[in-house]
Amino acid sequence: MSRPKNQNYKGHGLSKGKERQQRASIRFKTTLMNTLMDVLRHRPGWVEVKDEGEWDFYWCDVSWLRENFDHTYMDEHVRISHFRNHYELTRKNYMVKNLKRFRKQLEREAGKLEAAKCDFFPKTFEMPCEYHLFVEEFRKNPGITWIMKPVARSQGKGIFLFRRLKDIMDWRKDTRSSDDQKDDIPVENYVAQRYIENPYLIGGRKFDLRVYVLVMSGCKWMLQRFRQYLASKHGPEAVETLFRDIDNIFVKSLQSVQKVIISDKHCFELYGYDILIDQDLKPWLLEVNASPSLTASSQEDYELKTCLLEDTLHVVDMEARLTGREKRVGGFDLMWNDGPVSREEGAPDLSGMGNFVTNTHLGCVNDRKKQLRQLFCSLQVQKKASS
Repeated sequence: MSRPKNQNYKGHGLSKGKERQQRASIRFKTTLMNTLMDVLRHRPGWVEVKDEGEWDFYWCDVSWLRENFDHTYMDEHVRISHFRNHYELTRKNYMVKNLKRFRKQLEREAGKLEAAKCDFFPKTFEMPCEYHLFVEEFRKNPGITWIMKPVARSQGKGIFLFRRLKDIMDWRKDTRSSDDQKDDIPVENYVAQRYIENPYLIGGRKFDLRVYVLVMSGCKWMLQRFRQYLASKHGPEAVETLFRDIDNIFVKSLQSVQKVIISDKHCFELYGYDILIDQDLKPWLLEVNASPSLTASSQEDYELKTCLLEDTLHVVDMEARLTGREKRVGGFDLMWNDGPVSREEGAPDLSGMGNFVTNTHLGCVNDRKKQLRQLFCSLQVQKKASS
């Protein structure tokens, strides 16, 4: 990439040289004062940059991305924490639009059976533009519960349930763009979504799963006690099917935006997937978060997020230690690399997919510290042998 002539562009990482050259010092920047800052400050060789100093790694918020990305020159090795149009997956109406389009594409190209693999999100309509289609569907199934959600808000803000059409007649009167809204959307729209009325309960309580998915432009990702609990109640085969269906949600949802997300080698994204399990052990995708909370609510949560962020930084690999062929790094498994990745070594035979097992261990027991120790020891041996 050449340096732009426009003097309004700000350069970063210009003194660091070649892309895969190993670096002993990484200059980082972030405005998030939570678990992330602790992890970055304790990472060996990483140095915090304040204010307008040059950086190699920036865990930015989406407002900075919108205002600065197109005016910032970045050297080959520089990394930032969002794709510029991440909202194609993380804004509720765009996510559904892309999934519907992808399902139609699959039906045309591969048939209804393949398209049915996208039936993991509830029936959804964008309001007000699809109001008449919604009314038609509503009248086909009277008495069921629907949920209204603002397309670009988070943490449950603005959500309400309804069973009668008259309950939503005044919904637009109460909608205002919130001051803390980060996305550039001129009018606050909603989605009307069929409510899952038979959720799986543990101890009489409803819940959903938060699964973190790290996307580098190929896709990588990271549960355990929940899987063990389900296996004790429903058997390992049913649970294996459930987690395979969850893996399918990750792959299909990312494929649905593959052609519209602006891929950039400087960008990565740590998505937070919210998934609801119903009583039939069917997983439903509720939403995808571009900025999942990294603030810990307990000591256990702090430890979980610390490990998550450490492994994220291992995979992003600012130090250029990895070979690119690793199938597991800490708590992340490589599931997709221009195609599904097999647990077995070597190129898998995908012709029939009969004995193919995807390289995923979601919810399985994993000694991540031991795995990382073995991985980096092996990399050190390889480096010495080649020098």
